Amino acid sequence: MIRLFKHYIPYPVIFLGLIDFLLLLMAGEAGWILRALQIDMAVGSIFDRLAPIISFAFSLQLALIAVGVYSPEALQSLRFAAARIMVAISLGVILLALLAFAMPGITLWRSNSLYAVGLAILFLMIIRIFLGAMLDSDIFKRRLLILGAGPRAGSIAALEKQQESGFIIAGYVEMNEGPSLVDTAIRRQDITNLPQHVIDLEVSEVVLALEERRNSLPVADLLTIKTTGVHVNDLSSFLERETGRVDLDSVNPSWFIFSDRFSSGRRLSSTFKRGFDIFLSFLLLALTGPVILLFALLIRLEIHGGSFFKQERVGLYGQKFKILKLRSMCADAEAGGKAIWATENDPRITRVGRFIRKVRIDELPQTWSVLKGEMSFVRPRSERPEFVDDLQTKMPFYSERHIVKPGITGWAQINYPYGASIEDSRHKLEYDLYYAKNYTPFLDLLIILQTIRVVLWSEGAR
Repeated sequence: MIRLFKHYIPYPVIFLGLIDFLLLLMAGEAGWILRALQIDMAVGSIFDRLAPIISFAFSLQLALIAVGVYSPEALQSLRFAAARIMVAISLGVILLALLAFAMPGITLWRSNSLYAVGLAILFLMIIRIFLGAMLDSDIFKRRLLILGAGPRAGSIAALEKQQESGFIIAGYVEMNEGPSLVDTAIRRQDITNLPQHVIDLEVSEVVLALEERRNSLPVADLLTIKTTGVHVNDLSSFLERETGRVDLDSVNPSWFIFSDRFSSGRRLSSTFKRGFDIFLSFLLLALTGPVILLFALLIRLEIHGGSFFKQERVGLYGQKFKILKLRSMCADAEAGGKAIWATENDPRITRVGRFIRKVRIDELPQTWSVLKGEMSFVRPRSERPEFVDDLQTKMPFYSERHIVKPGITGWAQINYPYGASIEDSRHKLEYDLYYAKNYTPFLDLLIILQTIRVVLWSEGAR
């Protein structure tokens, strides 16, 4: 993996993304030349068409990221990738139309774009046909040596079995710290020289998966291994990097205390984020105001009571505030005032409510809370006080998710389905802690783009 602005991205994604961008540039250039030859017009200097070609490639590249073309599913299934590419091209064309309206002359002419779009689809599909097998092969995968053979080592073995894993396990070393659960593990006493064993296996990373480090940690050997250029990592940091979440089963308080990547207090980032929230909330309220009013009217026609309702949530540092939402359930959805998790095919959801929940229209009024500064656009999702009080007693580090403001969309929302149980909340907490620990504007941009995919395919909606 490569670390980009504190966020890890697999090498195959970087490799394919760069190739796609070059192919989109080629498609834009070829589209211009083909149109010029068709109407017998001089092709002109490359500098005359540089800005339109770059804007064409950049717009389509953003659309490819937004719809999940670089997700593990798309890298492994040509049919899945083809469907996402077609949707991405459509979104890219819409973005190009908006750019042409806002900044005339910076995009390709419509006649040029027709050729360029057709060639872009052709190029993107061809490269996936040729590179599909290679991207899923061991060429881009790292070779690991696992020190340990107990349950912690077993969690890495389970992760390796997933098709999208970016590594292969070259071997296990049983470190004499308990019963071994890995049949292929080699006993430490059978290895005369551990650093040489690492070199012989052509390992690029050693992962410490010890059940108990006391009297088991080979400090001298690890120092020698480190000096040879092999990366040495502990299990918690390894799982964080590979899964994009903080694994609650492997971390302890000291791991959080000595981490240097919690950045919620950085003044420059906070100022930039607040300015972005104000700008985007004004823009979104202006663009979606008619949509909100339309569905408010439809809700009023379907059910009795108000179209909007306020709900108490827990915000920054545990402070309570109220959000505004479009009503998607019947008026007496929570008889007696007791908070109830939403379930799949929940009978309390109305017909209009089912639609607005799938496309997230019911969340749009929360933009007002963003404008007031109680929320941000991208942060962990806010929870109701009744759920928070219960969850804080049942899982570790839950209160740490409140070191940042809550948000409308977040890292957990794009990576995990709707949470409707204690176990779901635990998994979502792991993603929320990853976001709080690794926040950068770059990660926010990724989340905003990927939210488009979640809305288009109604992922995780209930």
